[in-house]
Amino acid sequence: SVPSTMKAAVVREVGDAHALKVEEDFPTPELKAGGVIVKNQFAGINFIDTYHRKGLYPRDLPFVGGQEGGGTVAAVSDEAAEQGIKVGDSVAYSVFGSYAQYTAVPAAKLLPVPDGVGLDVATSCVVQGLTAHYLTSSAHADLIKEGEWCLIHGVGGGTCQWAAQMAKLRGFKVIGTCSKGKADIGETLGCDELIVLDEVPGASYEDYESVDIVARVMEVTEGKGCKAVIDGIGKSTVDISIGSLAHRGIFISFGNASGAVPAFPVLRLIGKSAYVTRPKLLDYTVDRAELVSRADEIFGWLKDGKLNVSVDTAFPLDQAAEGHLYLEAGKSKGKVLYKID
Repeated sequence: SVPSTMKAAVVREVGDAHALKVEEDFPTPELKAGGVIVKNQFAGINFIDTYHRKGLYPRDLPFVGGQEGGGTVAAVSDEAAEQGIKVGDSVAYSVFGSYAQYTAVPAAKLLPVPDGVGLDVATSCVVQGLTAHYLTSSAHADLIKEGEWCLIHGVGGGTCQWAAQMAKLRGFKVIGTCSKGKADIGETLGCDELIVLDEVPGASYEDYESVDIVARVMEVTEGKGCKAVIDGIGKSTVDISIGSLAHRGIFISFGNASGAVPAFPVLRLIGKSAYVTRPKLLDYTVDRAELVSRADEIFGWLKDGKLNVSVDTAFPLDQAAEGHLYLEAGKSKGKVLYKID
């Protein structure tokens, strides 16, 4: 049975990490037609959660934080039961409200977790894994081919740890950037070239002025540049990313770790007839078929040992603010989770 109230990390006013308050008696979501209630064991902590908390990406207040979870099905609607979903099934998902003991999830959003894949790893897969998948398989619009160069910023932690490995699985040559403190992680990812940067104390990104990255990229690529640049850093790397492109290359800007990318004139792209895109995961999982196709490939790589996922740490949900502070301080060397009891 599902209780009427639950523990949840709630934002009632936007602000810093301490705006995320743990409440013991938040109303449990109702079971809706076509959906299930998941009893969460893990919730993923992602940078987009911090953007919601700060109000950079506005949401209606109050709201339960998070949009990535994993656990077991606790209640099933008739429609979900007709699809073969049962109480006790292990699942992962991405919908709002995962920083809680229970989350209402449409059946179409559920990802069955296969045997041999832990729930912590499966939860890590949903946002970061699926994001890395679309970044390396689709967002580049096939402007990069096997054997061509791809630059990926921040491979020492989070999404781009996955992306570096997936880019190699796609047959691309990969240049990764990471901080000195995460070089040990970066060196395990199979990058063809790793550019190691000084750290910015207390920040979630590296000192991108400590090395002339564009010069190094051009040296490694014999003056050609990269056909795709995957950039979740934002403000600190936009000039580097555009400067590192090959002719008819694509700048894929998907995150704002150092701040939002400032507006720039499209004429900047004329020198190399370059492309730019600012994608988001929802537009690359538009229906269940696309969602499951991406997840199946990721879970297959995990089971075959072709993809290694690093779960950095799991905070108890009672330490909700500490989880956000840890991520925003750039301390993570992999996925950061909440463990929910």
